[in-house]
Amino acid sequence: MVSMRDAFGQELVNLGRKDKRVVVLDADVAHPTRAYRFKEEFPERFLYIGVAEANMMGIAAGLALMGFVPFANTFAVFASKRAYDQVSISIAYPKLNVKIVGAYAGLTTENTGATHQSVEDVAIMRAMPNMMVVEPADTFEVRELLSAIVQYEGPVYFRIIRNEVPRVFPESHTLSLGKGAVLREGGDATIVGAGLMVSLCLKAAEILAKEGINCRVISIHCIKPIDEELIIRAAKETGAIVTAENHGIIGGLGGAVAEVLVENAPVPMERVGIGDAFGRSGVLVDLLKKYGMTCKDICVAVRKAVERKGKDS
Repeated sequence: MVSMRDAFGQELVNLGRKDKRVVVLDADVAHPTRAYRFKEEFPERFLYIGVAEANMMGIAAGLALMGFVPFANTFAVFASKRAYDQVSISIAYPKLNVKIVGAYAGLTTENTGATHQSVEDVAIMRAMPNMMVVEPADTFEVRELLSAIVQYEGPVYFRIIRNEVPRVFPESHTLSLGKGAVLREGGDATIVGAGLMVSLCLKAAEILAKEGINCRVISIHCIKPIDEELIIRAAKETGAIVTAENHGIIGGLGGAVAEVLVENAPVPMERVGIGDAFGRSGVLVDLLKKYGMTCKDICVAVRKAVERKGKDS
């Protein structure tokens, strides 16, 4: 398997070859994010800003006004919290064409703990007017979504992790920016996943199928604007929804789906993700267990939702 950060670094180079407007700004994380590969091929379009994330956002805004497509590259926790004011006022408010890359998202920084783990970044960016929030599920989506957001005119928050993840999309898949994808059909419940959790959702569906619970699995790469039509249809057809995300359940994918359901198709719903807590240091597999985000936890959530569905019917 190829890691997401390696796929990201290579695709940045590909974008640079295709589009001379693409420039990369880096806040001293070029090696861990693999953005250094862009620097090696296009040094004249790579700007090293240093540990100055807020300043980087202002520079990116200026480059966008000059007609470039700037990628402002840093860790997710710094893109969302340290540079919030500059992102809001200099980029989102004027709706400038800046692509903000939030790397090492969620629990995937492992040993750096709470200071570097971004468990609130989706909620922060989703609340910001004009900001699109995108999170790929595998390396295929990293490649396809990067190309798509370059063509999209406006600010985008692109959330990725460092880790290797299983492929969930075949090369034949046709991606449409902003539209979720049904990866598995089922009529008893729907599991809605984002990012690294999508592969776990598919595994959970396989386990549950052996118990006679047939789950639909939906991958959501665009958390804002979310694919409301797909979620509403799934709720009406399956009667129960479970969300799974590498993020806090407050304000993230779970919150976004809950907002759609309560206004359009209220059904029993369970959320899998980080509760009202900060991250901790540890190996990812152990952290997923600690925060109740494993494949088994998804199964438990689905069983609860299906049980509630039965009581309501």
